[in-house]
Amino acid sequence: MDESLGSIVASREWRGGAVVDDDVRLDEIPAAVREPEGVVWIDLLRPTAEDLGRLAGELGLAPTQVEDALAPYERPKVVRYESHVFFTVYATWLLPRDPERPEAARLRAARVSGVVMPRALVTIRMDEDFDMAPVLRLWDENAHLLRHGSGALLHGLLDYVVDGHFTTIQQLDDVVEELEDVLFEEGRTGPAFARDVFVLRRDLVELRRMVLPMREVVSGLLRRTPGRGTELDAWFDDLYDHVLRASEWTESLRDMVTSIFETNIALQDARLNEIMKKLAAWAAIIAVPTAITGWFGQNVPYPGSEATSGLWMSASAILLLSAVLYLSFRRRDWL
Repeated sequence: MDESLGSIVASREWRGGAVVDDDVRLDEIPAAVREPEGVVWIDLLRPTAEDLGRLAGELGLAPTQVEDALAPYERPKVVRYESHVFFTVYATWLLPRDPERPEAARLRAARVSGVVMPRALVTIRMDEDFDMAPVLRLWDENAHLLRHGSGALLHGLLDYVVDGHFTTIQQLDDVVEELEDVLFEEGRTGPAFARDVFVLRRDLVELRRMVLPMREVVSGLLRRTPGRGTELDAWFDDLYDHVLRASEWTESLRDMVTSIFETNIALQDARLNEIMKKLAAWAAIIAVPTAITGWFGQNVPYPGSEATSGLWMSASAILLLSAVLYLSFRRRDWL
């Protein structure tokens, strides 16, 4: 590996689908890129602006790509140039739920940018969260495609990224199903439930920002991918179909979480109305003995006053009228 460009952490050159060099130096890159039967991959980790500038000079890349590759908070995108294509995508995964911090976001993402040339792919990673080992295995498993140029390398990389999106979406779908099971259980949708819905909704919003633009990225790369008109077409068409499915699934999950949130509010309102109805019914029943005892407590003669029969008469009136109200409310499902 070229010591003067330490950000190159891996490289490989194939010819006819076979690896001929796994240590491509910086000064060897221009010749390797021009090799008509070869394919070159260069992987950069945490490159500096100077590193990218030197590589751009060797490959004849646009100076603006240095800024795009190093700028933070870049959205997934594809930029087409005359001799190459620059792209940025995000791999995603979901962390296990932390019992000590249930409000913490679980979605994580790793950015990888790349430059696609007819016979070369340069990947640029800003951290080690994105693991290139699974991508290398995909390239080795489909080495016969490498004779068509760097399009095979690009497909393997994007296929791994999109498969990661599917895994993340499936995990979030399982969380949605868990919330649906709890939603209609009596007394289970308290503050903890509302917090879980909020965390899920926040993760889905972040995931949506990375999954939906992939339609434009893959569509833009399809028009400029080396190897078009070969068997790679079917592979890229299948990849684009997966991207569409991931986008639609993400949108449907977002709608489901919104429905869960709104349904929970409606159920809480219904439960509150039920409680208020019962309180009103019991208040009406309690008002009967209050009225009777208050009325007979006045300083005026009444039937049975100063006699034991008056006590029994007022107690009987209380019991009878309370029972009538109770049965009436029960028939109307107020109690």
